[in-house]
Amino acid sequence: MTPRVALVGANGHGRWHRRRIAELAAGGLVSLVALADVQPIDPEPDVAAFTDHRALLATARPDVVVICTPPHTHLPIALDALAAGCDLLLEKPPVTSSAAHETLLAALRSTGRSCQVGFQALGSVAWQRFRDSLSPAVTGLSAVASWQRDDAYYARSPWAGRRIVGGRPVVDGALVNPLAHAVMQALAAGTAAGAGRPRQLEVERYRVRPIDVEDTAFARITFESGLPLMVAVTLAGEDFIAGEIEARGPDGRALLEYPTDRLALPGAGLADVPGRTDLLSDLLRHRAEGTPLLVPLEATADFTAVLEALTLPEAPEPHLVEAKVEGANRTIPGINALLRQAAESLALPSELDVPWAVKPCRRRLPVT
Repeated sequence: MTPRVALVGANGHGRWHRRRIAELAAGGLVSLVALADVQPIDPEPDVAAFTDHRALLATARPDVVVICTPPHTHLPIALDALAAGCDLLLEKPPVTSSAAHETLLAALRSTGRSCQVGFQALGSVAWQRFRDSLSPAVTGLSAVASWQRDDAYYARSPWAGRRIVGGRPVVDGALVNPLAHAVMQALAAGTAAGAGRPRQLEVERYRVRPIDVEDTAFARITFESGLPLMVAVTLAGEDFIAGEIEARGPDGRALLEYPTDRLALPGAGLADVPGRTDLLSDLLRHRAEGTPLLVPLEATADFTAVLEALTLPEAPEPHLVEAKVEGANRTIPGINALLRQAAESLALPSELDVPWAVKPCRRRLPVT
């Protein structure tokens, strides 16, 4: 029987999921049975539309639910879908705390259902080759990304750039939402290198707008083995850096451009590595054949632990820095060079004598 698929969160990034589901439906691999969104769905769908996911579950009875709603709404929707007998494709970040992560894991075990998390870059052949090249000989990891997000980005929804909306904690900020892929890829690289779990987080968070979360951040994460990882990212960048994960060791450096699937292993130049497994297709194959999921919820535990440490209510607010304003864009002068310097030295801006830098926030990550 063709799996019946529903999408909760059909606007915004949900439109990408609609296109992908339509491609699979055209090939006879799935049947799209319903969409849900709290806002009018655009473009207007030709299937049943709901404003409440519970009504969708009761009426459409899907086999698979894709959840692409604000991160702080993921857990209750996911639990309702599991209780209705559905498997899940859950957008990143999957949940907002380690407790929520454990709650969802318990629900998966009790229902016998499956959950794939939408870190789609982990489905690329380039990532698999990069991962397979890593070993305990790796001495340092880094992740760098420089994007530009304008004023409209922070006006896209009531929760954009906020920590609390309507008394509820929300999850936004460069490290845990738009550039979450860089964090997840780098953490997975540490695991692949045999470094164990991340145990120490030192982070400096900055902003160029009157928002509650960071648009620029430098996070040094230390694994159980002592392996250091520096994540240096901004949404107030100069020249665009899509996203680079680098591993260095005695044999040289391996570099992965994760959005573009370009790879340079030690002794070789940067080259395109085609091939990326669609995560919904992977979930369908898992349902049909029992093959392992590419990104099961269990694989995102370290990401959730870091996310939680960054978003605790007692975490200091990001420091406001002066920016160059050009129309709707704001840019930190010299930020790209600083991102590169931090990645190369594995040092935080406060350790590099950057005039606007503040002391890092340090946290031990939980042992589970």
